[in-house]
Amino acid sequence: MSLAISHSVTYDVDRVRRDFPILQRSVRGRQLVYLDNAATTQKPQQVIDRLTRYYREENSNVHRGVHYLSEVATAAYEGARTTIQRFLNAKSEKEIVFTRGTTEGINLVAQSWGRKNLRGGDEVLITAIEHHSNIVPWQLLCAEKGATLRVAPVNDAGEVIVEEFAKLLTDRTKIAAFGHASNALGTINPVRQMTELAHAAGAIVVIDGAQGVPHLPIDVQEIGCDFYTFSGHKVYGPTGIGALYGREALLDAMPPWMGGGDMILSVSFEKTTYNALPYKFEAGTPNIADAIGLATALDYIGSLGLEKIAAHEHDLLLYATERLQEIKGLRIIGTSRQKASVISFTLETVHPHDIGTILDQEGIAIRTGHHCAQPLMMRFNVPATGRASFGLYNTRAEADALVEGLKKVLEVFG
Repeated sequence: MSLAISHSVTYDVDRVRRDFPILQRSVRGRQLVYLDNAATTQKPQQVIDRLTRYYREENSNVHRGVHYLSEVATAAYEGARTTIQRFLNAKSEKEIVFTRGTTEGINLVAQSWGRKNLRGGDEVLITAIEHHSNIVPWQLLCAEKGATLRVAPVNDAGEVIVEEFAKLLTDRTKIAAFGHASNALGTINPVRQMTELAHAAGAIVVIDGAQGVPHLPIDVQEIGCDFYTFSGHKVYGPTGIGALYGREALLDAMPPWMGGGDMILSVSFEKTTYNALPYKFEAGTPNIADAIGLATALDYIGSLGLEKIAAHEHDLLLYATERLQEIKGLRIIGTSRQKASVISFTLETVHPHDIGTILDQEGIAIRTGHHCAQPLMMRFNVPATGRASFGLYNTRAEADALVEGLKKVLEVFG
């Protein structure tokens, strides 16, 4: 099957693909078609080279050394923080805390701000579209504090019903936590509107940006949220690194979550004095190389143009959606009017795991399962779905390959 790559005057996907070495490899004797970007994205050569350069030329611990390598590593690490601050349009580098990813960012807010401020009888409001990482930390917090977890419903298109979200906001709501975009359905939430509603009720707002950052320009000041967190590996950077944005006044008033290493100024057996922001929340030796790699990834997508990437992915979403509707018995789960380049689907009489297995034989990588969104699967009365998720290097030809692969699935299962 030919996978000819289309060219665009404004976005040269052929050139972009050459930056990703893994896309040139074959899988099971066929050219790789990688459509599992919502799970993790591939890495451009620029990121790979930057990681190699750090370990070959700059490897040292940061902040504590007075020797040359430590100075170089510290400058690169703190430069990465500045890159993230600018990427999110945070007011200050003090508002950027390095984490292992979105999950750790949410847990940090729950265990620090939540433990300090939540009381029995208070409420935390989430939505039915959330990833488990934006459900379980709040369940743990509510169980510990005697608070109640409320859930705003979604409609048949997979959209949060904003009117119901608003009705659930009361003077007991202390935290409203929701995703920018759904990893399972691609739904893009009206985060600015939801933030304004939550603030009007007196709640703080925590946004899971794991699927927002890869697809959308992010401006935390424009959104108005209190916390926003994302993962590097979802946005063409390394695994095991991410960042939490938090408003400086809130972070400053929060107690540390973990103790040791860089989060202290002084320690005695009687008392410990904590470091300034953001280091108060960065205990131990940080993930230096991957923080630098993340900044390189953000610079890379910035060089391509966030608006151009979004337009390219939206074109793929529309094209793939139209082509998939040709397949008899295929049902798309999640038809939001505002949607990222994620298509979740079922196929009559065929379990999603079987779909994924047969597509893999064709060299096509998709995700199958509940996508860490089991309550959402229950809402649509399906045990699992197949999910094709497109990134900045995917093509219409790869969408065609997916359609042809699904036709072979139907041939196998009659």
